[in-house]
Amino acid sequence: MELAKHWRIKAQRYRLEGVRNRKTGVVTFPPPAFLGADDEPMLLSGKGEVWSFTEVAQGRYVVALIKLVEGPLITAQMTDVEPDDVAIGQPVEVVTRKLRDLGPDGLLIYGYKFRPVLTDGIVQE
Repeated sequence: MELAKHWRIKAQRYRLEGVRNRKTGVVTFPPPAFLGADDEPMLLSGKGEVWSFTEVAQGRYVVALIKLVEGPLITAQMTDVEPDDVAIGQPVEVVTRKLRDLGPDGLLIYGYKFRPVLTDGIVQE
């Protein structure tokens, strides 16, 4: 990823920032490249539930479709959970994780993933 693109999308990657339309109340993620007159940036809670998911066999990880409490559906990798322990309807929360390392003189790329909600160190199902 080039440096300029990385900085353009940092709000949605690091803060899970979407857009809310003031007239309709509709929340979108990721935000469009250009905001309309009635659009305003909105920090999303990062809370939601697994809507659907699939296991990627090659690396044995799960990619899930997450329904955020604000409404948007977001595709993301699950983390901190075994593939067999992911379930539809499972409460999840966003976490920031390192996605790529572009070498000793390069850029570290961080982004969002989702994990099961923890209460007192116990996964809530």
